[in-house]
Amino acid sequence: MKKFFAFITLISTFFVNAQQDRVTWDTSVEKISETEYTLKIKASIEEGWHLYSQHLPEGGAIPTSFSFEGAGETFELIGTVKESEPHTEHDKVFDMELSFFDNYATFEQKIKLKDSTLTSIVGGVDYQACDDRSCIFRSAELDFSLDGSEVIKEEVALTDKDKALSDALKLPIKNPELLVDADQAEAKKKGLWGFIFIGFLGGLIALLMPCTFPMIPLTVSFFTKQSKTKAQGIKNAIIYGLSIIVISVLISGPFHLFDSLDENILNTISTSAWLNVALFAIFIFFALSLFGFYELTLPNSWSNKMDAASNRGGLLGIFFMAFTLVLVSFSCTGPILGGLLAGTATSEGNIAMNLTVAMLGFGIAFALPFTMFALFPSWLNSLPKSGGWMNTVKVVLGFIELAFAFKFLSNADLVQHWGFLKREIFVGIWIVIFVAQILYLFGKIKFPHDGPLKKLSFGRISFAVLTLAFVIYLIPGVTNSKKNLTGLSGILPPEFYSVYPQENDCPLGLDCYKDFEEGLEVAKAKNKPILLDFTGWACQNCRRMEENVWVKNEVYNSIKDDYVLISLYIDDRKELAQDERFNFKYESGRVKNISTVGEKWGTFQAINFKSASQPYYILMSPDYKLLQAPQQYTDVDTYSAWLKNGLSTFKKSEEAASIFSN
Repeated sequence: MKKFFAFITLISTFFVNAQQDRVTWDTSVEKISETEYTLKIKASIEEGWHLYSQHLPEGGAIPTSFSFEGAGETFELIGTVKESEPHTEHDKVFDMELSFFDNYATFEQKIKLKDSTLTSIVGGVDYQACDDRSCIFRSAELDFSLDGSEVIKEEVALTDKDKALSDALKLPIKNPELLVDADQAEAKKKGLWGFIFIGFLGGLIALLMPCTFPMIPLTVSFFTKQSKTKAQGIKNAIIYGLSIIVISVLISGPFHLFDSLDENILNTISTSAWLNVALFAIFIFFALSLFGFYELTLPNSWSNKMDAASNRGGLLGIFFMAFTLVLVSFSCTGPILGGLLAGTATSEGNIAMNLTVAMLGFGIAFALPFTMFALFPSWLNSLPKSGGWMNTVKVVLGFIELAFAFKFLSNADLVQHWGFLKREIFVGIWIVIFVAQILYLFGKIKFPHDGPLKKLSFGRISFAVLTLAFVIYLIPGVTNSKKNLTGLSGILPPEFYSVYPQENDCPLGLDCYKDFEEGLEVAKAKNKPILLDFTGWACQNCRRMEENVWVKNEVYNSIKDDYVLISLYIDDRKELAQDERFNFKYESGRVKNISTVGEKWGTFQAINFKSASQPYYILMSPDYKLLQAPQQYTDVDTYSAWLKNGLSTFKKSEEAASIFSN
């Protein structure tokens, strides 16, 4: 049991350390003769952490390993990599004797040249480092110069145009200390609860699927019968449930690998038109599967291998039993997991963390019945019997996935400005989909796995009535009645993206500028403060703010009368003119090519305001003085007070400047 909880601790804290390097690597070369050299490697290890040896027993930590490009072609390896003397102790996490290094370690590899003109060698190291609570897994590149000169990598040369346009992006902000706002960090933490809830709801729906629900009593019975005592049965079932949670969280792991890249990389991926078109196709595919036209299955060999591993017994066997459950139930849970992955991958904020907490919620809901019914076996008698109602749940979920498929197509249409899926057309498609769902619930439409419908159950009638009420709610959305449909803000295209003529393409018909310099000149001319709105065409929370907060009179009038609104769309895929494209060099030396409107404003936001999330609001005077700390997604009262305080600060600074000038 202790081993298992140590394993869970290791996994759960992996993501916290996913961005941090705990080991740094230095290289040098010692010349032995004209053709022989020793490649030397030194690892400097952070205090409290240790690096594992190359030589470890199976079933423990991942050993350190090295590779060298060109080995066997331009040079030969003489022997293997030799390492300094490691410590060997009992490792609490892996519960075995393991060899590792503290503080530093050295490695040496002798080589013999085949090509006498060779002046440098590139190698790599894969390693695991751990402290007493967690581990990281890393790869690093190693460069060796054989002639004593520095290994020079090809570097992008910046032109005068690159430098000029890069400098133009940087603002001389007078009081940047306001950019640090603890309330924002707290708001982000609170926002994660929403993703946990979404994941939990997805897990509950997954439990009702035909290939999952019948496994609850079977699995619980297995643990209670195979265990020698009741206490052991309960313990094993709890471990089984915890294993399901761990496996669910692990699914989000690859997304954390993007965190060390460009600050806008996940936004770029999530708002990519082609990704959203692909997600549209995937959701259609999932919906047809839920309708019963075909089954989603993973290769049988995967399930067979996991099943064989589960027969080993012990904690590892229980873990693989949980893995087998996940694989076997994939034909039903795949569309739900796919929707969860896609939904959080196209969300705002820290996408990787959003996905991790959503999968945590999913795992908890999915594992909960297995644990609770093991604790209270008599509850099994109260479970409803499997039957046709499960297929009805599947089909209804199929209609919902079909509707949300068009959300992804709408994202692509918005960021690319294709203009074929305007707000009213989108609403009309949803009306058709949910009318079809009503007809299905009343037995007028049949799908492959539906049996004869002898009578309408109370559940089918109730859900049909609820769906009809939703359709009635949608109907004004296809007219020019300016019906807000605030309950769907962020899901529907924005109101100004309409088939009917609009005053402009700004939120709520407000006057806005979509270029910072243009808006800045207007603010200077009118001597008004700036509301800088970092937004996105596919940003759901941006639409919610506009259609639920900005629409209120006190907020709308303040933006309209007191501020110059500059809306910068971070996900705008419109290509910049050729003479406006440039390379931007960060302080770290990394060079980013900026060729679209969204890339320009995303970089502008990151370097000046240290943020890459939307919506993100800045109140600023025309002379670059911040009037309030930044604001993000919030309620009407908070946002209204924020605007009033910003205006008050601006007027006071203007009065002070006037007195000083006189």
